[in-house]
Amino acid sequence: CLALEFEYCDSTTFVPVDPSLDNCLRCVDYQEIKVQEYMDRSRPTSIPRAIVVVLERDLVDKAKSGDSVTVTGVVTCRWRPVVAGERPDIAVVIRANSISVLSDQASQIAITEELREEFHAFWAARAGTPMRGRDEIVASMCPQVYGLFYIKLAVLLVLISGVARSDESGLRVRGEAHMLLVGDPGTAKSQFLKYAAKLVPRSVLTTGIGSTSAGLTVTAVKDGPEWQLEAGALVLADRGLCCIDEFGNIREAEKSTILEAMEQQSISVAKAGIVCKLNARCSVLAAMNPKGKYDVHSSLAVNTALSTPLLSRFDLVLVLLDTHDEQWDAHVSSFLLGSRDGEEAGLGSDGEQDVWEFDRLQAYLAFVKTAFQPETTPASEQVLTRYYQLQRQRDTLNAARTTIRLLESLIRLAQAHARLMFRNKVLLADAVIAVVLMESTMLSASILGAIDTLHTTFPEDSDLFYAELESLVLRRLDMAHLGGGSQVV
Repeated sequence: CLALEFEYCDSTTFVPVDPSLDNCLRCVDYQEIKVQEYMDRSRPTSIPRAIVVVLERDLVDKAKSGDSVTVTGVVTCRWRPVVAGERPDIAVVIRANSISVLSDQASQIAITEELREEFHAFWAARAGTPMRGRDEIVASMCPQVYGLFYIKLAVLLVLISGVARSDESGLRVRGEAHMLLVGDPGTAKSQFLKYAAKLVPRSVLTTGIGSTSAGLTVTAVKDGPEWQLEAGALVLADRGLCCIDEFGNIREAEKSTILEAMEQQSISVAKAGIVCKLNARCSVLAAMNPKGKYDVHSSLAVNTALSTPLLSRFDLVLVLLDTHDEQWDAHVSSFLLGSRDGEEAGLGSDGEQDVWEFDRLQAYLAFVKTAFQPETTPASEQVLTRYYQLQRQRDTLNAARTTIRLLESLIRLAQAHARLMFRNKVLLADAVIAVVLMESTMLSASILGAIDTLHTTFPEDSDLFYAELESLVLRRLDMAHLGGGSQVV
Protein backbone atom coordinates (compact mmCIF):
# COMPACT_ATOMS: atom_id res chain seq x y z
CA CYS A 1 0.00 0.00 0.00
CA LEU A 2 1.37 3.39 -1.00
CA ALA A 3 -0.72 5.44 1.40
CA LEU A 4 1.23 7.88 3.55
CA GLU A 5 1.69 7.16 7.22
CA PHE A 6 -0.73 9.91 8.35
CA GLU A 7 -3.44 8.83 5.90
CA TYR A 8 -5.97 6.14 6.51
CA CYS A 9 -6.34 3.55 3.77
CA ASP A 10 -9.74 1.84 3.54
CA SER A 11 -9.13 0.00 0.28
CA THR A 12 -10.11 -3.68 0.00
CA THR A 13 -8.04 -4.43 -3.11
CA PHE A 14 -4.33 -4.85 -3.58
CA VAL A 15 -2.46 -3.73 -6.69
CA PRO A 16 1.15 -4.80 -7.40
CA VAL A 17 3.48 -1.81 -7.32
CA ASP A 18 6.65 -1.16 -9.22
CA PRO A 19 9.66 -1.92 -7.00
CA SER A 20 11.54 0.97 -8.60
CA LEU A 21 9.24 3.54 -6.96
CA ASP A 22 11.04 5.48 -4.25
CA ASN A 23 8.03 5.80 -1.98
CA CYS A 24 7.34 2.07 -2.01
CA LEU A 25 7.07 0.55 1.47
CA ARG A 26 9.03 -2.70 1.57
CA CYS A 27 8.31 -5.52 3.99
CA VAL A 28 11.16 -7.42 5.66
CA ASP A 29 11.33 -10.47 7.92
CA TYR A 30 10.93 -9.42 11.53
CA GLN A 31 11.36 -11.26 14.83
CA GLU A 32 11.66 -10.35 18.47
CA ILE A 33 13.52 -12.56 20.93
CA LYS A 34 14.20 -12.20 24.64
CA VAL A 35 17.79 -12.71 25.79
CA GLN A 36 18.44 -13.64 29.41
CA GLU A 37 21.78 -13.59 31.18
CA TYR A 38 23.37 -16.79 32.45
CA MET A 39 21.91 -17.87 35.76
CA ASP A 40 25.32 -18.83 37.15
CA ARG A 41 26.64 -15.34 36.38
CA SER A 42 23.79 -13.41 37.99
CA ARG A 43 23.77 -12.41 41.63
CA PRO A 44 22.52 -15.15 43.97
CA THR A 45 19.63 -13.09 45.34
CA SER A 46 18.48 -11.53 42.08
CA ILE A 47 16.40 -12.68 39.15
CA PRO A 48 18.42 -13.00 35.90
CA ARG A 49 17.91 -9.88 33.80
CA ALA A 50 16.46 -10.03 30.29
CA ILE A 51 16.13 -7.67 27.32
CA VAL A 52 14.25 -7.80 24.03
CA VAL A 53 16.32 -8.09 20.84
CA VAL A 54 14.87 -7.13 17.45
CA LEU A 55 16.00 -9.27 14.51
CA GLU A 56 15.42 -8.30 10.90
CA ARG A 57 16.06 -9.73 7.43
CA ASP A 58 18.60 -12.59 7.41
CA LEU A 59 18.95 -12.60 11.22
CA VAL A 60 15.44 -14.01 11.65
CA ASP A 61 15.30 -17.63 12.88
CA LYS A 62 19.05 -17.71 13.49
CA ALA A 63 18.50 -18.84 17.10
CA LYS A 64 15.98 -21.02 18.88
CA SER A 65 14.76 -21.05 22.45
CA GLY A 66 17.50 -22.31 24.74
CA ASP A 67 20.42 -21.37 22.49
CA SER A 68 23.40 -19.54 23.94
CA VAL A 69 23.98 -16.47 21.75
CA THR A 70 26.22 -13.44 21.40
CA VAL A 71 24.35 -10.38 20.09
CA THR A 72 25.92 -7.23 18.65
CA GLY A 73 23.61 -4.28 18.09
CA VAL A 74 22.44 -0.81 19.01
CA VAL A 75 20.49 -0.06 22.17
CA THR A 76 17.39 2.02 21.44
CA CYS A 77 14.16 3.04 23.13
CA ARG A 78 10.65 2.51 21.81
CA TRP A 79 7.16 3.30 23.00
CA ARG A 80 5.09 0.40 24.12
CA PRO A 81 1.58 0.08 22.60
CA VAL A 82 -0.69 2.86 23.82
CA VAL A 83 -3.75 1.56 25.67
CA ALA A 84 -6.62 3.81 26.72
CA GLY A 85 -6.62 4.43 30.46
CA GLU A 86 -3.02 3.29 30.99
CA ARG A 87 0.15 5.32 31.26
CA PRO A 88 2.40 5.08 28.18
CA ASP A 89 5.76 3.48 28.84
CA ILE A 90 9.14 3.27 27.13
CA ALA A 91 10.96 -0.02 26.67
CA VAL A 92 14.68 -0.50 26.05
CA VAL A 93 15.48 -2.89 23.19
CA ILE A 94 18.50 -3.92 21.14
CA ARG A 95 18.34 -3.67 17.35
CA ALA A 96 20.70 -6.46 16.35
CA ASN A 97 23.34 -6.16 13.66
CA SER A 98 24.69 -9.70 14.10
CA ILE A 99 23.95 -12.77 16.17
CA SER A 100 26.13 -15.85 16.67
CA VAL A 101 25.08 -19.11 18.34
CA LEU A 102 27.48 -20.78 20.77
CA SER A 103 26.71 -24.46 20.31
CA ASP A 104 29.32 -26.20 22.46
CA GLN A 105 30.61 -25.84 26.00
CA ALA A 106 34.24 -25.44 24.95
CA SER A 107 33.48 -22.04 23.46
CA GLN A 108 32.40 -20.87 26.92
CA ILE A 109 35.58 -22.11 28.64
CA ALA A 110 39.00 -20.83 27.69
CA ILE A 111 41.15 -23.90 26.97
CA THR A 112 44.64 -22.61 26.27
CA GLU A 113 47.50 -24.46 24.62
CA GLU A 114 49.23 -24.53 27.98
CA LEU A 115 46.32 -26.44 29.49
CA ARG A 116 46.35 -28.96 26.63
CA GLU A 117 50.06 -29.61 27.15
CA GLU A 118 49.45 -29.96 30.88
CA PHE A 119 46.78 -32.62 30.31
CA HIS A 120 49.02 -34.54 27.89
CA ALA A 121 51.92 -34.38 30.36
CA PHE A 122 49.66 -35.59 33.19
CA TRP A 123 48.72 -38.79 31.36
CA ALA A 124 52.23 -39.29 29.95
CA ALA A 125 53.60 -39.33 33.50
CA ARG A 126 50.98 -41.92 34.53
CA ALA A 127 51.22 -44.22 31.52
CA GLY A 128 52.15 -47.12 33.79
CA THR A 129 49.46 -46.43 36.41
CA PRO A 130 46.46 -45.07 34.48
CA MET A 131 43.87 -45.96 37.13
CA ARG A 132 45.79 -43.98 39.74
CA GLY A 133 45.66 -40.95 37.46
CA ARG A 134 41.94 -41.47 36.91
CA ASP A 135 41.27 -41.63 40.64
CA GLU A 136 43.08 -38.32 41.14
CA ILE A 137 40.57 -36.73 38.76
CA VAL A 138 37.62 -38.53 40.37
CA ALA A 139 38.72 -37.39 43.86
CA SER A 140 38.50 -33.78 42.64
CA MET A 141 34.76 -34.25 42.10
CA CYS A 142 32.94 -32.77 45.10
CA PRO A 143 35.95 -33.06 47.47
CA GLN A 144 33.93 -31.86 50.47
CA VAL A 145 32.13 -35.24 50.52
CA TYR A 146 34.03 -38.17 52.06
CA GLY A 147 34.37 -41.41 50.09
CA LEU A 148 31.51 -42.37 47.71
CA PHE A 149 33.97 -43.53 45.05
CA TYR A 150 31.43 -45.09 42.70
CA ILE A 151 29.06 -42.12 42.97
CA LYS A 152 31.76 -39.60 42.07
CA LEU A 153 32.94 -41.75 39.16
CA ALA A 154 29.36 -42.14 37.89
CA VAL A 155 28.62 -38.40 38.09
CA LEU A 156 31.81 -37.62 36.15
CA LEU A 157 30.88 -40.10 33.42
CA VAL A 158 27.40 -38.56 33.15
CA LEU A 159 28.93 -35.09 32.77
CA ILE A 160 31.29 -36.35 30.04
CA SER A 161 28.70 -38.63 28.35
CA GLY A 162 29.18 -40.68 25.21
CA VAL A 163 29.14 -40.03 21.47
CA ALA A 164 25.86 -39.34 19.66
CA ARG A 165 25.25 -41.40 16.53
CA SER A 166 23.06 -40.65 13.52
CA ASP A 167 22.48 -42.65 10.34
CA GLU A 168 21.69 -41.59 6.79
CA SER A 169 17.94 -41.57 7.40
CA GLY A 170 18.34 -38.94 10.12
CA LEU A 171 17.71 -41.28 13.07
CA ARG A 172 19.74 -40.04 16.04
CA VAL A 173 20.83 -42.08 19.05
CA ARG A 174 21.60 -39.81 21.96
CA GLY A 175 25.04 -39.63 23.48
CA GLU A 176 23.97 -37.78 26.63
CA ALA A 177 23.68 -39.98 29.73
CA HIS A 178 21.07 -39.65 32.48
CA MET A 179 21.41 -40.67 36.13
CA LEU A 180 19.03 -40.94 39.06
CA LEU A 181 20.20 -40.94 42.68
CA VAL A 182 17.79 -42.67 45.07
CA GLY A 183 18.82 -42.46 48.68
CA ASP A 184 17.94 -41.79 52.28
CA PRO A 185 18.15 -38.23 53.63
CA GLY A 186 21.65 -37.04 54.42
CA THR A 187 23.49 -39.04 51.74
CA ALA A 188 24.89 -35.97 49.90
CA LYS A 189 22.58 -36.22 46.87
CA SER A 190 21.96 -32.48 46.65
CA GLN A 191 25.68 -31.76 47.12
CA PHE A 192 26.49 -33.70 43.97
CA LEU A 193 23.77 -31.91 42.02
CA LYS A 194 25.00 -28.47 43.05
CA TYR A 195 28.65 -29.27 42.34
CA ALA A 196 27.81 -30.78 38.95
CA ALA A 197 25.79 -27.70 38.04
CA LYS A 198 28.83 -25.54 38.80
CA LEU A 199 31.15 -27.73 36.72
CA VAL A 200 29.08 -27.52 33.54
CA PRO A 201 29.00 -24.01 32.04
CA ARG A 202 25.48 -24.44 30.71
CA SER A 203 23.40 -25.95 33.47
CA VAL A 204 20.02 -25.47 35.13
CA LEU A 205 19.30 -26.52 38.72
CA THR A 206 15.65 -26.90 39.69
CA THR A 207 13.52 -28.81 42.18
CA GLY A 208 10.58 -31.08 41.61
CA ILE A 209 8.36 -29.18 44.04
CA GLY A 210 8.73 -25.83 42.30
CA SER A 211 8.59 -27.10 38.71
CA THR A 212 5.51 -27.59 36.58
CA SER A 213 5.34 -29.23 33.17
CA ALA A 214 5.69 -25.79 31.56
CA GLY A 215 8.61 -25.00 33.87
CA LEU A 216 10.46 -28.11 32.71
CA THR A 217 9.64 -28.00 28.98
CA VAL A 218 8.15 -24.87 27.40
CA THR A 219 5.23 -22.56 28.00
CA ALA A 220 3.21 -20.16 25.82
CA VAL A 221 2.86 -16.60 27.15
CA LYS A 222 0.65 -13.90 25.66
CA ASP A 223 2.55 -10.63 25.28
CA GLY A 224 0.19 -8.08 23.86
CA PRO A 225 -1.77 -9.35 20.84
CA GLU A 226 0.67 -12.18 20.08
CA TRP A 227 1.77 -15.38 21.78
CA GLN A 228 5.39 -16.11 22.62
CA LEU A 229 7.19 -19.28 23.70
CA GLU A 230 9.28 -19.23 26.86
CA ALA A 231 11.77 -22.04 27.34
CA GLY A 232 11.77 -24.22 30.44
CA ALA A 233 14.61 -25.89 32.30
CA LEU A 234 15.25 -28.71 29.81
CA VAL A 235 15.36 -26.36 26.83
CA LEU A 236 17.58 -23.82 28.58
CA ALA A 237 20.01 -26.63 29.42
CA ASP A 238 20.44 -27.65 25.75
CA ARG A 239 23.95 -29.12 25.23
CA GLY A 240 24.48 -28.90 28.96
CA LEU A 241 23.15 -30.38 32.21
CA CYS A 242 19.72 -30.25 33.86
CA CYS A 243 19.75 -31.08 37.59
CA ILE A 244 16.38 -31.92 39.14
CA ASP A 245 16.29 -32.28 42.91
CA GLU A 246 13.33 -33.87 44.74
CA PHE A 247 12.47 -35.72 41.53
CA GLY A 248 9.87 -37.86 43.31
CA ASN A 249 7.71 -34.83 44.14
CA ILE A 250 6.95 -34.08 40.49
CA ARG A 251 3.31 -34.82 39.67
CA GLU A 252 2.52 -37.75 37.40
CA ALA A 253 1.18 -35.54 34.61
CA GLU A 254 4.44 -33.59 34.61
CA LYS A 255 6.69 -36.67 34.61
CA SER A 256 5.22 -37.73 31.26
CA THR A 257 6.25 -34.46 29.64
CA ILE A 258 9.97 -35.20 30.05
CA LEU A 259 9.85 -38.65 28.43
CA GLU A 260 10.38 -37.23 24.94
CA ALA A 261 13.09 -34.84 26.12
CA MET A 262 15.11 -37.62 27.78
CA GLU A 263 15.15 -40.04 24.83
CA GLN A 264 14.53 -38.07 21.61
CA GLN A 265 16.40 -35.03 23.00
CA SER A 266 13.72 -32.68 21.68
CA ILE A 267 10.43 -31.18 22.82
CA SER A 268 7.43 -30.94 20.50
CA VAL A 269 5.25 -27.89 21.08
CA ALA A 270 1.63 -27.40 19.96
CA LYS A 271 0.33 -24.51 22.03
CA ALA A 272 -1.66 -21.38 21.18
CA GLY A 273 -1.45 -22.08 17.45
CA ILE A 274 2.35 -22.46 17.60
CA VAL A 275 3.64 -25.83 16.37
CA CYS A 276 7.41 -26.36 16.51
CA LYS A 277 10.14 -28.60 17.90
CA LEU A 278 12.82 -27.36 20.28
CA ASN A 279 16.13 -29.04 21.11
CA ALA A 280 16.72 -30.44 24.59
CA ARG A 281 20.07 -32.18 24.10
CA CYS A 282 21.02 -32.25 27.76
CA SER A 283 21.97 -34.78 30.40
CA VAL A 284 19.53 -35.18 33.28
CA LEU A 285 20.92 -35.66 36.79
CA ALA A 286 18.06 -36.25 39.21
CA ALA A 287 17.84 -37.07 42.92
CA MET A 288 14.97 -38.29 45.07
CA ASN A 289 14.12 -40.05 48.31
CA PRO A 290 12.50 -43.51 48.23
CA LYS A 291 8.83 -43.86 49.04
CA GLY A 292 9.07 -44.76 52.69
CA LYS A 293 11.82 -47.12 53.83
CA TYR A 294 13.66 -48.74 50.93
CA ASP A 295 12.76 -52.42 50.59
CA VAL A 296 15.59 -54.38 49.02
CA HIS A 297 13.21 -57.25 48.26
CA SER A 298 10.95 -55.09 46.08
CA SER A 299 11.63 -53.77 42.61
CA LEU A 300 13.04 -50.34 41.87
CA ALA A 301 9.72 -49.19 40.40
CA VAL A 302 7.92 -49.98 43.67
CA ASN A 303 10.47 -48.20 45.88
CA THR A 304 10.61 -45.08 43.72
CA ALA A 305 6.98 -45.00 42.50
CA LEU A 306 8.26 -44.17 39.00
CA SER A 307 6.84 -45.66 35.84
CA THR A 308 8.71 -48.24 33.78
CA PRO A 309 9.18 -45.97 30.70
CA LEU A 310 10.73 -43.26 32.87
CA LEU A 311 13.05 -45.62 34.75
CA SER A 312 14.31 -47.22 31.55
CA ARG A 313 15.49 -43.84 30.27
CA PHE A 314 18.01 -43.42 33.08
CA ASP A 315 21.39 -44.93 32.25
CA LEU A 316 22.26 -45.32 35.92
CA VAL A 317 20.02 -45.56 38.98
CA LEU A 318 22.23 -45.59 42.07
CA VAL A 319 20.71 -46.45 45.45
CA LEU A 320 22.23 -44.94 48.61
CA LEU A 321 21.08 -46.77 51.74
CA ASP A 322 22.12 -45.22 55.05
CA THR A 323 22.88 -48.41 56.96
CA HIS A 324 24.50 -48.24 60.38
CA ASP A 325 28.24 -48.82 60.17
CA GLU A 326 30.28 -47.79 63.22
CA GLN A 327 33.60 -47.68 61.37
CA TRP A 328 32.18 -45.64 58.50
CA ASP A 329 30.53 -43.18 60.89
CA ALA A 330 33.85 -42.68 62.67
CA HIS A 331 35.65 -41.92 59.39
CA VAL A 332 32.99 -39.46 58.25
CA SER A 333 32.92 -37.73 61.63
CA SER A 334 36.69 -37.32 61.63
CA PHE A 335 36.61 -35.96 58.09
CA LEU A 336 33.91 -33.41 58.87
CA LEU A 337 35.60 -32.27 62.07
CA GLY A 338 38.87 -31.73 60.23
CA SER A 339 40.96 -34.06 62.38
CA ARG A 340 42.27 -35.77 59.22
CA ASP A 341 43.31 -32.89 57.06
CA GLY A 342 45.50 -35.06 54.87
CA GLU A 343 42.83 -37.61 54.06
CA GLU A 344 40.95 -35.65 51.45
CA ALA A 345 37.76 -37.27 50.14
CA GLY A 346 38.84 -40.71 51.33
CA LEU A 347 41.70 -40.90 48.82
CA GLY A 348 44.42 -41.68 51.30
CA SER A 349 47.17 -40.03 53.29
CA ASP A 350 48.49 -38.08 50.29
CA GLY A 351 45.07 -37.30 48.80
CA GLU A 352 45.02 -33.60 49.57
CA GLN A 353 47.88 -32.66 47.27
CA ASP A 354 46.46 -34.78 44.43
CA VAL A 355 43.08 -33.03 44.22
CA TRP A 356 42.71 -30.84 41.15
CA GLU A 357 41.55 -27.26 41.33
CA PHE A 358 38.00 -26.51 40.25
CA ASP A 359 38.95 -24.50 37.14
CA ARG A 360 41.36 -27.19 36.00
CA LEU A 361 38.76 -29.95 36.38
CA GLN A 362 36.17 -27.85 34.55
CA ALA A 363 38.54 -27.23 31.65
CA TYR A 364 39.49 -30.93 31.51
CA LEU A 365 35.86 -32.06 31.22
CA ALA A 366 35.15 -29.54 28.46
CA PHE A 367 38.32 -30.54 26.60
CA VAL A 368 37.78 -34.32 26.58
CA LYS A 369 34.17 -33.91 25.42
CA THR A 370 35.29 -32.13 22.25
CA ALA A 371 38.71 -33.69 21.63
CA PHE A 372 37.82 -37.39 21.75
CA GLN A 373 35.22 -39.43 19.84
CA PRO A 374 35.89 -42.97 21.15
CA GLU A 375 35.16 -46.03 19.02
CA THR A 376 34.53 -49.48 20.43
CA THR A 377 36.98 -52.37 20.04
CA PRO A 378 36.05 -56.07 19.56
CA ALA A 379 37.00 -56.99 23.14
CA SER A 380 34.85 -54.25 24.67
CA GLU A 381 31.92 -55.12 22.41
CA GLN A 382 32.07 -58.77 23.48
CA VAL A 383 32.01 -57.88 27.19
CA LEU A 384 29.10 -55.44 26.87
CA THR A 385 27.06 -57.79 24.68
CA ARG A 386 27.66 -60.76 26.99
CA TYR A 387 26.62 -58.79 30.07
CA TYR A 388 23.47 -57.53 28.33
CA GLN A 389 22.50 -61.06 27.36
CA LEU A 390 22.98 -62.32 30.91
CA GLN A 391 20.81 -59.56 32.36
CA ARG A 392 18.05 -60.30 29.85
CA GLN A 393 18.08 -63.94 30.90
CA ARG A 394 18.45 -63.58 34.67
CA ASP A 395 16.80 -60.39 35.82
CA THR A 396 13.15 -60.59 36.84
CA LEU A 397 12.55 -57.87 39.45
CA ASN A 398 14.21 -55.03 37.53
CA ALA A 399 12.33 -55.56 34.28
CA ALA A 400 12.26 -51.79 33.76
CA ARG A 401 16.05 -51.72 33.59
CA THR A 402 16.70 -54.60 31.17
CA THR A 403 15.42 -53.22 27.89
CA ILE A 404 17.51 -52.58 24.79
CA ARG A 405 18.32 -49.23 26.38
CA LEU A 406 20.52 -51.13 28.83
CA LEU A 407 22.97 -51.98 26.03
CA GLU A 408 22.94 -48.39 24.78
CA SER A 409 23.63 -47.18 28.32
CA LEU A 410 26.59 -49.54 28.63
CA ILE A 411 28.04 -48.19 25.38
CA ARG A 412 27.63 -44.59 26.54
CA LEU A 413 29.29 -45.28 29.90
CA ALA A 414 32.20 -47.10 28.25
CA GLN A 415 32.71 -44.22 25.81
CA ALA A 416 32.58 -41.69 28.65
CA HIS A 417 35.19 -43.65 30.61
CA ALA A 418 37.43 -43.76 27.53
CA ARG A 419 37.16 -39.98 27.29
CA LEU A 420 37.97 -39.67 30.98
CA MET A 421 41.05 -41.84 30.38
CA PHE A 422 42.17 -39.49 27.59
CA ARG A 423 41.91 -41.84 24.61
CA ASN A 424 39.98 -42.41 21.41
CA LYS A 425 39.37 -46.16 21.78
CA VAL A 426 37.03 -48.02 24.11
CA LEU A 427 39.27 -50.71 25.60
CA LEU A 428 38.44 -53.69 27.77
CA ALA A 429 39.01 -51.61 30.92
CA ASP A 430 36.29 -49.15 29.90
CA ALA A 431 33.79 -51.95 29.30
CA VAL A 432 34.59 -53.54 32.69
CA ILE A 433 34.06 -50.24 34.53
CA ALA A 434 30.74 -49.75 32.71
CA VAL A 435 29.64 -53.22 33.84
CA VAL A 436 30.69 -52.54 37.45
CA LEU A 437 28.76 -49.27 37.57
CA MET A 438 25.71 -50.94 36.05
CA GLU A 439 26.02 -53.70 38.64
CA SER A 440 25.59 -51.14 41.41
CA THR A 441 22.07 -50.48 40.09
CA MET A 442 21.14 -54.16 39.92
CA LEU A 443 20.28 -55.09 43.50
CA SER A 444 19.08 -58.52 42.45
CA ALA A 445 20.50 -61.30 40.24
CA SER A 446 23.78 -59.48 39.69
CA ILE A 447 27.11 -61.11 38.82
CA LEU A 448 29.08 -59.22 41.50
CA GLY A 449 26.50 -59.35 44.28
CA ALA A 450 25.09 -56.33 46.09
CA ILE A 451 27.40 -53.29 46.02
CA ASP A 452 27.02 -50.73 48.82
CA THR A 453 27.64 -47.56 46.81
CA LEU A 454 27.38 -45.31 49.88
CA HIS A 455 30.13 -46.95 51.95
CA THR A 456 32.83 -46.99 49.27
CA THR A 457 36.21 -45.29 49.58
CA PHE A 458 39.03 -44.82 47.14
CA PRO A 459 41.31 -47.89 46.85
CA GLU A 460 44.86 -47.69 48.18
CA ASP A 461 46.31 -49.19 44.98
CA SER A 462 43.97 -48.27 42.15
CA ASP A 463 45.63 -50.38 39.45
CA LEU A 464 45.80 -53.49 41.62
CA PHE A 465 42.18 -52.99 42.63
CA TYR A 466 41.13 -52.74 38.99
CA ALA A 467 43.13 -55.84 38.01
CA GLU A 468 41.26 -57.87 40.63
CA LEU A 469 37.95 -56.34 39.52
CA GLU A 470 38.62 -57.15 35.87
CA SER A 471 39.54 -60.74 36.69
CA LEU A 472 36.33 -61.20 38.70
CA VAL A 473 34.05 -59.67 36.06
CA LEU A 474 35.55 -61.66 33.17
CA ARG A 475 35.40 -64.86 35.19
CA ARG A 476 31.71 -64.34 35.98
CA LEU A 477 31.03 -63.59 32.30
CA ASP A 478 32.94 -66.72 31.21
CA MET A 479 35.35 -64.55 29.22
CA ALA A 480 38.58 -64.98 31.19
CA HIS A 481 40.53 -65.40 27.94
CA LEU A 482 40.13 -61.66 27.26
CA GLY A 483 42.10 -60.64 30.37
CA GLY A 484 45.45 -58.86 30.09
CA GLY A 485 46.64 -56.05 27.87
CA SER A 486 43.80 -53.70 28.75
CA GLN A 487 45.99 -51.23 30.62
CA VAL A 488 47.62 -49.84 27.46
CA VAL A 489 46.79 -46.17 26.97
